[in-house]
Amino acid sequence: MAVGTARRFTLTPVDVMKLALPVAIPLALLAGAIAALGFEPVNLWWLTLIGVGVLVALVDTAASRWRAALIGWCWGIGHFGLGLTWIAKAFTYQAKMPAALGWAAVAVLALYLALFVALAAGAAAFARPGAPRLLVFGASFMAGEALRAVVLSGFPWNPLGAAWLPASGVVYIAAWIGALGLSGLMLLAGGAIWLVLAPRHDLPTRGAGIGFGLLAVVAGSIGADLNRETYLPDNATIYVVQPNIGEEDRYGRDAANLATYLDMTRDALSGRTADAGVGTVAEAGEADFGAAATSAPAAPVVPGGAAPGAAPLPGAPAGQPGGAAGAQVTTAARAAVVVWPEGAVQQPVEDDPALRARLASALGANDLLLFGGTGLVRGPGGTVTALANSLFVLDAKGRIRGRYDKAHLVPMGEYVPARSFMESIGIARLVPGDYDFRAGPGPRTLALPGLPAVGPLVCYEIIFAGAVVDPARRPAWLVNISNDAWYGASGPPQHLAQARLRAIEEGLPVVRSTPTGISAIVDAHGNLVAVEPAGKQGVVSATLPTLLPETLYARQRYLTPLWLGLVLLLAGIAVGRQTRPTAPQDI
Repeated sequence: MAVGTARRFTLTPVDVMKLALPVAIPLALLAGAIAALGFEPVNLWWLTLIGVGVLVALVDTAASRWRAALIGWCWGIGHFGLGLTWIAKAFTYQAKMPAALGWAAVAVLALYLALFVALAAGAAAFARPGAPRLLVFGASFMAGEALRAVVLSGFPWNPLGAAWLPASGVVYIAAWIGALGLSGLMLLAGGAIWLVLAPRHDLPTRGAGIGFGLLAVVAGSIGADLNRETYLPDNATIYVVQPNIGEEDRYGRDAANLATYLDMTRDALSGRTADAGVGTVAEAGEADFGAAATSAPAAPVVPGGAAPGAAPLPGAPAGQPGGAAGAQVTTAARAAVVVWPEGAVQQPVEDDPALRARLASALGANDLLLFGGTGLVRGPGGTVTALANSLFVLDAKGRIRGRYDKAHLVPMGEYVPARSFMESIGIARLVPGDYDFRAGPGPRTLALPGLPAVGPLVCYEIIFAGAVVDPARRPAWLVNISNDAWYGASGPPQHLAQARLRAIEEGLPVVRSTPTGISAIVDAHGNLVAVEPAGKQGVVSATLPTLLPETLYARQRYLTPLWLGLVLLLAGIAVGRQTRPTAPQDI
């Protein structure tokens, strides 16, 4: 070729993304894994933006809907495959199946959950590339996550919006549009990176990308001080007992484990009475729905091992050590609520008055104990026909004042679907027991004598947005008892993150109790008031935080993210009609 006719070769971002499938598929897998690093425990939300940006770029340059769906599926495999590695740990606590099967379970679950990303990506490819496709992708991604929460009993673990938690300026929007809406915003913000970088996009498209990006950066940089909680000093004190009893020590040591719970409870409550004297419900007054901390025998421990006097957690009230509500010695001890984790009491308590009396012996006259145990489901004539995974409320006289049966049971953990077939191929429950639990009726509110009403949740029920509160009777707070001991290293912080999202969505404080951590008290803005890290023994103590006025999301539930999705969809269609068609781009 003559020198005068030589062409200058340039490689644009669009050229980079127009890759052959053998290259695009590994890139999608890698981008999905990178996006998972925005969740706990790594917690780098901007990595999720980058991973999502690559997904949008690959889908935007896909030549067909099938290829877009394939890219989405591969991205989802990388995303869920890394984010759900904690599930493999559960298989090490049973003897009926090989422990290595846990990694197979992670792979199968990732392959399945990735299908919802594939559906969203394939649907987005109906729209024209650029801003129209991004807007439609935001709507379809939200729809995919909504389906993930209900299909085959649902598993909405780690919604994409959970990565916004460190970005307090964004995450509080969940009070209006829920975690589902936050997922749509994450897709838009990540896609904005692609809109800005791709030079073939027109000026309005790139301008929209710059706008989305700036909005994400500014909102993500805003401090949590915007959502500072107000604490009231005259409310009940919550004591969350974390005995650090691992799954390997949970069974066959009932007496020793129960003694640990009782000793820790007595120590905590005796410290209260020594500091403040013995009070009554009448002295405390009818419990306000407020929150300030009272003195506790064991100071709350915060992530990183902060001690009293250390710098507060982001979002914690000023002057309150370690992010826990500050220590205020009152003139009379308020009624206390002691919370033990899921399955803390192994023996059924309903027909055992001696056991109930022993549990109650650790309480003061006006205290209540909330704990996890086995509920008895009775048929005609009082015959026990089934068992339930239950939360009980016990008073100081050993009377059961309330019971909640878990409604959303864990497949393979609390029941075996198609049990006869599963057992014939060697598949068993991950926890001991030959009987499946029976599901309860769903969210309810328990009245507590002299104290604010509570909405109980057992284990992963807390991850189901819009399904944690009885809409007919809003509680003043939520209690989530769980057993995270078999969740591996990353499971407990991810579980806590989703509990924080529920607090923001509902405008309600959340109290979490687990045997090995992470136990925590969360205010209605999603801020950590007091935390006991995983693998530690201790008592988390603070006065019950105040509830907020009912949020828009709490009033509308699924309607607000539905409207957001419809707006994105219609906007994508409208913008697409005014955008000139582009030549097909092949990957």
